[in-house]
Amino acid sequence: MSDVGVDESLLKSVAVQVATEAAALVREAWAGMAEGREVAVGTKSGATDVVTAVDHESERLVRARLAALRPGEPVLGEEGGGAAGDGVTWVVDPIDGTVNFLYGLPWFAVSVAAQVGGESVAGAVVEPASGRVWSAARGQGAFLDGRRLAVSAPPSLEVTLVGTGFAYARERRTRQSRFAAELLGRVRDIRRNGAASLDLCAVAAGWLDAYVEHGLNRWDWAAGALIAAEAGAAVSLPGAAPELGADATYAAAPSIADPLRTALADCGAAEV
Repeated sequence: MSDVGVDESLLKSVAVQVATEAAALVREAWAGMAEGREVAVGTKSGATDVVTAVDHESERLVRARLAALRPGEPVLGEEGGGAAGDGVTWVVDPIDGTVNFLYGLPWFAVSVAAQVGGESVAGAVVEPASGRVWSAARGQGAFLDGRRLAVSAPPSLEVTLVGTGFAYARERRTRQSRFAAELLGRVRDIRRNGAASLDLCAVAAGWLDAYVEHGLNRWDWAAGALIAAEAGAAVSLPGAAPELGADATYAAAPSIADPLRTALADCGAAEV
């Protein structure tokens, strides 16, 4: 317990429990879609920014379970909104990777994090398709299904595998594609998987050496960034690194963290 009244281990257990329950709901819906069952789909900021009835159902389940397990603590969710409180605030993405979910691509997750003062202190990312459970508590390491995680150690920028993502807005997505094209000539390769929470977890596992994306919301990174940091990644969150862009989220293996930051700045990250 590093803050008065905050038990990170307990908060992690709650995050794992609630995210796992929501993932079971999402998995059942996903299996039904594979069998031809229809799911209601709407849009938010534009035609490419989709939300499904399952997103809403998942978040309602998470909110109900948190109300039972942690009564009185506020919830900030992608679909239901909310605001941070003075103590613990729960930050929820009921399906991170909704487009993947709709297309049948099994790279999507339920993300639940506990924050205090805007800082993540515990979190879980659970994959409905595979059942994998990623988790971390501040100062206690990061884990995948109980196995402790550690980031990779690429010897140079030239052999660094970088994950990224693109915005929904066409104009910004075009700028991001130019930025990615410039970066591509400096690293081993780039991956764009479509779920920020899982990309951050991939850095924690060493499946990616680094990850950078602009325009994420708090629920996109709240759990995944903690998991990456607890696995040893150098992590920078929106607002912390102007040279990477005001809304950049960044996680990297320490061995290439500094040269990658320099390369990102040189490639125009601040203008993305």
